[in-house]
Amino acid sequence: MRRRSFTELARALATAPRPLFLVDGCGALLSAFLLGVVLVRFERFFGIPTGVLHFLAVLPLGFALYDWGVYYLRPRSWGPWLRGIALINAAYCFLSLGLAFTHRAQLTPWGWGYLLGEVLLVLTLALLEWRVVELLKSGNAPRN
Repeated sequence: MRRRSFTELARALATAPRPLFLVDGCGALLSAFLLGVVLVRFERFFGIPTGVLHFLAVLPLGFALYDWGVYYLRPRSWGPWLRGIALINAAYCFLSLGLAFTHRAQLTPWGWGYLLGEVLLVLTLALLEWRVVELLKSGNAPRN
């Protein structure tokens, strides 16, 4: 049933992909805040070095600018822009995991939990965005 609801959501968003950019941008801003402000304050609790947190926090700020720029520009073709943010989100997840493994000796279970949770959430969003791109590209997007 979950697979069907994921597909149904993708089909619905393929008819109007614009909100995906708003959701992605707000999520990116939340990530930047959590990484750059909240987790920094509790570095010892999470075990993620401050430099890594600041580096990871800056990237989502750029993603939010990209997302909101596309959202407000309303391009004729959403597909290439959606493909771009899906790839960027996936790359961010792999970078986060790479940094986590690089600093694994310092990470606490809470740090691993946060990073894995964020990666799971962002990868799910990237997969949804990619599915919408496929629907738009194939011409199988439902029409209103």
